[in-house]
This record gives sequence, C-alpha cells and structure tokens, in this order.
Amino acid sequence: MDPSAADRSIESASGAPAGPGSEGSSAPIDSRTALEAERARLREELAATIQAPGQMTYGSQAAAASHVFEQQRDLALRDRAQQQLALVDAALVRLDAGTFGRCLRCGKPIAPERLEALPWAEHCIDCARLIAQGRG
Repeated sequence: MDPSAADRSIESASGAPAGPGSEGSSAPIDSRTALEAERARLREELAATIQAPGQMTYGSQAAAASHVFEQQRDLALRDRAQQQLALVDAALVRLDAGTFGRCLRCGKPIAPERLEALPWAEHCIDCARLIAQGRG
C-alpha cells in the first residue's frame, strides 16, 4: 500500500486527515474520550489502598492464607493497572503527535475495529500476533 493510500485509510477510519501536519487530529474525539475515561478509571483503581494483614491469632492459618492470597491478587491487579495506564498514556501521546492509529512495528494503519475495541493498541493485529508468538 502506498503512503497516500495508508493516509486515506486512516482518514476514513478517523474522519480526519492523517500524517505530518495533522498535529493530533488523526483520531476521532471518541478515541480521546475513551482513552481519557480509561486513564481516569485506572488512576482511581491505583489510588485504592491495599490492606495489610492484621494481627493473626494462633490457629487462624486459613484466614491468614486467604488474606495473603487476596493481598497478592490485589498487588497483581495493581501491577496490571500500572502497565495498562502506561499504554493509555502512550496512546494519548501518539494522539497528540498525530501518529495514533499507525502500528509501531510496521507503520501500517491499525484497523478501526481494533482501535474501537482497544483504543490504546500499539500494533496492527498481524504484528500483535507475531509479537505474541515471540517473532516480533
């Protein structure tokens, strides 16, 4: 696909021209709204405190194990939220830079359906598959 065809593809997906000089207008307002809403949700999730285990009494091993499990789960969810927030922030930077909607690996447009489902997507579906298989 020639570069002008790729630009037209992004333009038709977003309703705005893409490429140099478009300065952040290559994505629909809906993408920015979705990304900002996700960022707010993640920040709220990250602001929640994780409770430390209270004092345990003799014989409460099951309760202690449950509490430790819950704390480990909460820490894993927090780590995932931090990673997700980084992806969302990076997508907002790409939106402002006018590069939103292009695969970071191959440079081709990311399908509008993919961006609708994952507005923070960094790669087209083909490159995402290759990366997931360890071939990226």
